Amino acid sequence: MMQTVFEKAKAFIYRNARPLDLARFQYHFENGSKESVLQALSFYQNEDGGCGHAVEADCWNPNSIPLHSNTASDILREIGWEDKSHPFVQGLLKYYESGKDFNGHTWAITVESNNDYPHAPWWHTESESSCHTDYNGTAQIAGFLVRYADENSDAFRLGIRVAKEAIAALSPDEIMDMHTCTCYIRMLELVEQGKAEHLIPHQELKEKLLASVNKLIERDKTKWSAYMCKPSQFMMSRESMFYPDNREIAEYECEFIKNTQLPDGSWDIPWSWNNFPEEWAISKNWWKGTNIVLNLLYLKGFGALE
Repeated sequence: MMQTVFEKAKAFIYRNARPLDLARFQYHFENGSKESVLQALSFYQNEDGGCGHAVEADCWNPNSIPLHSNTASDILREIGWEDKSHPFVQGLLKYYESGKDFNGHTWAITVESNNDYPHAPWWHTESESSCHTDYNGTAQIAGFLVRYADENSDAFRLGIRVAKEAIAALSPDEIMDMHTCTCYIRMLELVEQGKAEHLIPHQELKEKLLASVNKLIERDKTKWSAYMCKPSQFMMSRESMFYPDNREIAEYECEFIKNTQLPDGSWDIPWSWNNFPEEWAISKNWWKGTNIVLNLLYLKGFGALE
Protein backbone atom coordinates (compact mmCIF):
# COMPACT_ATOMS: atom_id res chain seq x y z
CA MET A 1 0.00 0.00 0.00
CA MET A 2 1.33 3.44 -0.92
CA GLN A 3 2.05 5.74 1.98
CA THR A 4 0.31 9.09 2.03
CA VAL A 5 2.19 12.40 1.96
CA PHE A 6 1.53 12.73 5.67
CA GLU A 7 2.72 9.23 6.55
CA LYS A 8 5.97 9.65 4.64
CA ALA A 9 6.56 13.05 6.22
CA LYS A 10 5.84 11.65 9.69
CA ALA A 11 8.41 8.89 9.20
CA PHE A 12 11.07 11.43 8.29
CA ILE A 13 10.24 13.57 11.31
CA TYR A 14 10.53 10.67 13.74
CA ARG A 15 13.76 9.46 12.15
CA ASN A 16 15.55 12.75 11.63
CA ALA A 17 14.00 15.88 13.15
CA ARG A 18 15.31 17.93 16.05
CA PRO A 19 13.33 17.48 19.28
CA LEU A 20 11.93 20.99 18.72
CA ASP A 21 10.46 20.14 15.32
CA LEU A 22 9.22 16.78 16.59
CA ALA A 23 7.38 18.63 19.39
CA ARG A 24 5.91 21.06 16.86
CA PHE A 25 4.79 18.15 14.67
CA GLN A 26 3.23 16.37 17.63
CA TYR A 27 1.41 19.52 18.72
CA HIS A 28 -0.07 20.27 15.30
CA PHE A 29 -0.87 16.73 14.18
CA GLU A 30 -0.87 14.32 17.14
CA ASN A 31 -2.56 16.20 19.99
CA GLY A 32 0.76 17.11 21.54
CA SER A 33 1.01 19.97 23.99
CA LYS A 34 2.16 23.55 23.66
CA GLU A 35 4.15 23.05 26.84
CA SER A 36 6.23 20.34 25.14
CA VAL A 37 7.09 22.75 22.35
CA LEU A 38 8.14 25.38 24.87
CA GLN A 39 10.18 22.85 26.80
CA ALA A 40 12.10 22.01 23.61
CA LEU A 41 12.52 25.72 22.86
CA SER A 42 13.92 26.37 26.31
CA PHE A 43 17.13 24.54 25.43
CA TYR A 44 17.93 27.31 22.96
CA GLN A 45 17.46 30.09 25.54
CA ASN A 46 20.48 31.62 27.26
CA GLU A 47 20.70 33.12 30.74
CA ASP A 48 20.13 36.63 29.39
CA GLY A 49 16.73 35.51 28.04
CA GLY A 50 17.69 35.63 24.39
CA CYS A 51 18.07 32.59 22.15
CA GLY A 52 21.01 31.10 20.28
CA HIS A 53 22.44 27.66 19.49
CA ALA A 54 21.26 27.49 15.86
CA VAL A 55 17.53 27.57 16.56
CA GLU A 56 17.65 29.34 13.17
CA ALA A 57 19.47 26.52 11.44
CA ASP A 58 21.52 28.65 9.04
CA CYS A 59 23.51 30.23 11.88
CA TRP A 60 25.35 28.23 14.52
CA ASN A 61 26.07 31.19 16.78
CA PRO A 62 25.34 29.99 20.35
CA ASN A 63 25.02 33.54 21.68
CA SER A 64 21.75 35.40 22.12
CA ILE A 65 21.12 37.34 18.94
CA PRO A 66 17.99 38.94 17.43
CA LEU A 67 17.89 36.36 14.60
CA HIS A 68 17.62 33.36 16.92
CA SER A 69 15.37 35.11 19.42
CA ASN A 70 13.00 36.11 16.64
CA THR A 71 12.93 32.57 15.29
CA ALA A 72 12.03 31.25 18.74
CA SER A 73 9.35 33.88 19.33
CA ASP A 74 7.78 33.06 15.97
CA ILE A 75 7.22 29.51 17.16
CA LEU A 76 5.24 30.95 20.08
CA ARG A 77 3.05 32.70 17.51
CA GLU A 78 2.76 29.49 15.48
CA ILE A 79 1.41 27.47 18.40
CA GLY A 80 -0.79 30.28 19.69
CA TRP A 81 0.99 30.63 23.03
CA GLU A 82 -1.04 32.82 25.42
CA ASP A 83 0.67 32.89 28.82
CA LYS A 84 2.64 36.13 29.08
CA SER A 85 4.00 35.21 32.51
CA HIS A 86 5.83 32.06 31.37
CA PRO A 87 9.57 32.22 32.14
CA PHE A 88 10.48 31.70 28.49
CA VAL A 89 8.35 34.67 27.40
CA GLN A 90 9.60 36.82 30.26
CA GLY A 91 13.17 35.90 29.32
CA LEU A 92 12.68 37.06 25.74
CA LEU A 93 11.13 40.31 26.96
CA LYS A 94 14.11 40.83 29.28
CA TYR A 95 16.51 40.25 26.39
CA TYR A 96 14.78 42.72 24.07
CA GLU A 97 14.46 45.31 26.85
CA SER A 98 18.20 45.05 27.58
CA GLY A 99 19.00 46.98 24.40
CA LYS A 100 21.48 44.36 23.21
CA ASP A 101 22.07 44.70 19.45
CA PHE A 102 19.49 47.53 19.37
CA ASN A 103 20.35 51.00 18.08
CA GLY A 104 17.29 52.73 19.47
CA HIS A 105 15.18 52.08 16.38
CA THR A 106 16.05 48.65 14.94
CA TRP A 107 17.61 45.39 16.08
CA ALA A 108 20.66 44.13 14.18
CA ILE A 109 19.99 41.61 11.44
CA THR A 110 23.57 40.28 11.72
CA VAL A 111 26.10 40.50 14.55
CA GLU A 112 29.88 40.21 14.56
CA SER A 113 29.96 36.99 16.56
CA ASN A 114 28.19 35.18 13.68
CA ASN A 115 31.54 35.13 11.90
CA ASP A 116 33.06 32.98 14.66
CA TYR A 117 30.76 30.02 13.99
CA PRO A 118 29.50 28.06 10.97
CA HIS A 119 26.84 30.03 9.14
CA ALA A 120 25.23 30.69 5.79
CA PRO A 121 26.87 33.48 3.78
CA TRP A 122 23.88 35.78 4.22
CA TRP A 123 24.40 35.76 8.00
CA HIS A 124 28.02 36.86 7.69
CA THR A 125 28.46 40.27 9.28
CA GLU A 126 29.75 41.86 6.09
CA SER A 127 27.08 40.28 3.87
CA GLU A 128 25.18 42.64 1.58
CA SER A 129 22.23 40.29 1.16
CA SER A 130 19.05 41.88 -0.13
CA CYS A 131 17.25 40.63 2.99
CA HIS A 132 19.35 42.88 5.22
CA THR A 133 16.81 45.65 5.51
CA ASP A 134 16.17 47.78 8.59
CA TYR A 135 12.92 46.07 9.52
CA ASN A 136 13.69 42.45 8.65
CA GLY A 137 13.38 41.01 12.13
CA THR A 138 12.69 44.32 13.83
CA ALA A 139 9.06 44.59 12.67
CA GLN A 140 8.30 41.16 14.11
CA ILE A 141 10.12 41.96 17.36
CA ALA A 142 7.95 45.06 17.72
CA GLY A 143 4.87 42.86 17.31
CA PHE A 144 6.18 40.44 19.94
CA LEU A 145 6.61 43.27 22.44
CA VAL A 146 3.08 44.51 21.78
CA ARG A 147 1.63 41.00 22.06
CA TYR A 148 3.42 39.79 25.19
CA ALA A 149 4.55 42.81 27.24
CA ASP A 150 2.27 44.35 29.85
CA GLU A 151 0.43 47.25 28.25
CA ASN A 152 1.64 49.60 30.98
CA SER A 153 5.28 48.65 30.52
CA ASP A 154 8.17 50.37 28.77
CA ALA A 155 8.54 47.27 26.59
CA PHE A 156 4.99 47.63 25.29
CA ARG A 157 5.50 51.33 24.57
CA LEU A 158 8.75 50.50 22.78
CA GLY A 159 6.92 47.94 20.63
CA ILE A 160 4.26 50.48 19.66
CA ARG A 161 6.86 53.12 18.82
CA VAL A 162 8.95 50.78 16.67
CA ALA A 163 5.82 49.44 14.95
CA LYS A 164 4.79 52.97 14.03
CA GLU A 165 8.28 53.74 12.75
CA ALA A 166 8.27 50.53 10.72
CA ILE A 167 4.97 51.43 9.07
CA ALA A 168 6.15 54.98 8.36
CA ALA A 169 9.25 53.57 6.67
CA LEU A 170 7.18 51.68 4.09
CA SER A 171 7.19 53.23 0.65
CA PRO A 172 3.94 52.81 -1.33
CA ASP A 173 5.87 52.08 -4.53
CA GLU A 174 8.79 50.01 -3.28
CA ILE A 175 8.62 46.21 -3.38
CA MET A 176 9.81 44.81 -0.06
CA ASP A 177 12.17 41.91 0.31
CA MET A 178 9.97 38.87 0.92
CA HIS A 179 11.49 38.14 4.34
CA THR A 180 10.97 41.72 5.47
CA CYS A 181 7.39 41.58 4.22
CA THR A 182 6.81 38.44 6.28
CA CYS A 183 8.09 40.24 9.38
CA TYR A 184 5.58 43.03 8.79
CA ILE A 185 2.83 40.43 8.41
CA ARG A 186 3.85 38.84 11.71
CA MET A 187 3.83 42.29 13.31
CA LEU A 188 0.29 42.84 12.07
CA GLU A 189 -0.87 39.45 13.37
CA LEU A 190 0.73 39.95 16.78
CA VAL A 191 -0.64 43.47 17.20
CA GLU A 192 -4.11 42.18 16.30
CA GLN A 193 -3.77 39.31 18.78
CA GLY A 194 -2.81 41.85 21.41
CA LYS A 195 -5.89 43.93 20.49
CA ALA A 196 -3.70 46.99 19.95
CA GLU A 197 -4.72 47.82 16.37
CA HIS A 198 -6.03 51.22 17.48
CA LEU A 199 -2.53 52.23 18.57
CA ILE A 200 -0.91 51.94 15.13
CA PRO A 201 -1.85 52.94 11.53
CA HIS A 202 -3.56 49.56 11.16
CA GLN A 203 -5.44 50.04 7.89
CA GLU A 204 -2.46 51.66 6.21
CA LEU A 205 -0.31 48.66 7.10
CA LYS A 206 -2.88 46.18 5.76
CA GLU A 207 -3.17 48.02 2.45
CA LYS A 208 0.60 48.17 1.97
CA LEU A 209 0.96 44.48 2.78
CA LEU A 210 -1.80 43.45 0.38
CA ALA A 211 -0.11 45.35 -2.43
CA SER A 212 3.35 44.00 -1.59
CA VAL A 213 2.30 40.37 -1.34
CA ASN A 214 0.55 40.53 -4.71
CA LYS A 215 3.78 41.82 -6.26
CA LEU A 216 6.15 39.47 -4.45
CA ILE A 217 4.58 36.07 -5.20
CA GLU A 218 6.36 34.45 -8.14
CA ARG A 219 3.70 33.81 -10.78
CA ASP A 220 5.92 31.68 -13.02
CA LYS A 221 5.45 28.28 -11.42
CA THR A 222 8.23 26.74 -13.51
CA LYS A 223 10.70 28.66 -11.33
CA TRP A 224 9.43 27.24 -8.05
CA SER A 225 12.04 24.50 -7.79
CA ALA A 226 14.55 27.25 -6.99
CA TYR A 227 14.32 29.53 -3.96
CA MET A 228 11.32 31.57 -5.00
CA CYS A 229 8.54 33.40 -3.21
CA LYS A 230 5.45 31.18 -3.06
CA PRO A 231 2.09 31.87 -1.38
CA SER A 232 3.13 29.88 1.72
CA GLN A 233 5.62 32.63 2.50
CA PHE A 234 2.67 34.81 3.49
CA MET A 235 -0.40 32.65 4.16
CA MET A 236 -1.26 29.27 5.66
CA SER A 237 -4.99 28.97 5.01
CA ARG A 238 -7.95 30.29 3.03
CA GLU A 239 -8.73 32.55 6.01
CA SER A 240 -5.73 34.75 5.18
CA MET A 241 -6.42 38.26 3.94
CA PHE A 242 -4.00 37.52 1.09
CA TYR A 243 -6.03 34.57 -0.22
CA PRO A 244 -8.80 36.29 -2.25
CA ASP A 245 -6.30 38.03 -4.56
CA ASN A 246 -4.17 34.89 -4.92
CA ARG A 247 -6.74 32.12 -4.84
CA GLU A 248 -5.62 30.09 -7.86
CA ILE A 249 -1.90 30.15 -7.16
CA ALA A 250 -2.40 29.46 -3.45
CA GLU A 251 -4.48 26.38 -4.25
CA TYR A 252 -1.90 25.29 -6.82
CA GLU A 253 0.81 25.27 -4.16
CA CYS A 254 -0.99 22.38 -2.44
CA GLU A 255 -0.47 20.25 -5.54
CA PHE A 256 3.09 21.51 -5.88
CA ILE A 257 3.88 20.43 -2.31
CA LYS A 258 2.42 16.97 -2.85
CA ASN A 259 4.18 16.46 -6.17
CA THR A 260 7.62 17.51 -4.97
CA GLN A 261 7.89 15.36 -1.84
CA LEU A 262 11.04 13.25 -1.94
CA PRO A 263 11.00 9.47 -1.45
CA ASP A 264 12.28 9.82 2.13
CA GLY A 265 9.27 11.98 3.06
CA SER A 266 11.09 15.31 3.10
CA TRP A 267 11.29 18.16 0.62
CA ASP A 268 14.38 19.53 -1.07
CA ILE A 269 16.02 22.59 0.50
CA PRO A 270 16.53 25.06 -2.37
CA TRP A 271 19.59 26.82 -0.93
CA SER A 272 23.01 25.87 0.41
CA TRP A 273 26.09 27.31 2.07
CA ASN A 274 29.32 27.99 0.21
CA ASN A 275 31.43 27.14 3.24
CA PHE A 276 31.24 24.74 6.19
CA PRO A 277 30.04 21.71 4.16
CA GLU A 278 29.95 19.34 7.13
CA GLU A 279 27.85 21.70 9.22
CA TRP A 280 25.62 22.51 6.26
CA ALA A 281 24.81 18.80 5.88
CA ILE A 282 23.51 18.83 9.46
CA SER A 283 21.65 22.12 9.07
CA LYS A 284 20.07 20.92 5.84
CA ASN A 285 18.59 17.99 7.71
CA TRP A 286 17.34 20.34 10.44
CA TRP A 287 15.70 22.52 7.79
CA LYS A 288 13.99 19.48 6.32
CA GLY A 289 12.28 18.82 9.64
CA THR A 290 11.22 22.46 9.92
CA ASN A 291 9.90 22.57 6.37
CA ILE A 292 7.93 19.36 6.81
CA VAL A 293 6.01 20.99 9.65
CA LEU A 294 5.35 24.10 7.54
CA ASN A 295 4.36 22.18 4.41
CA LEU A 296 1.95 19.96 6.33
CA LEU A 297 0.47 23.00 8.06
CA TYR A 298 -0.10 24.61 4.67
CA LEU A 299 -1.84 21.50 3.34
CA LYS A 300 -3.91 21.29 6.53
CA GLY A 301 -4.88 24.95 6.27
CA PHE A 302 -6.19 24.40 2.75
CA GLY A 303 -7.99 21.15 3.56
CA ALA A 304 -5.57 19.20 1.38
CA LEU A 305 -3.81 17.01 3.94
CA GLU A 306 -4.36 13.33 3.20
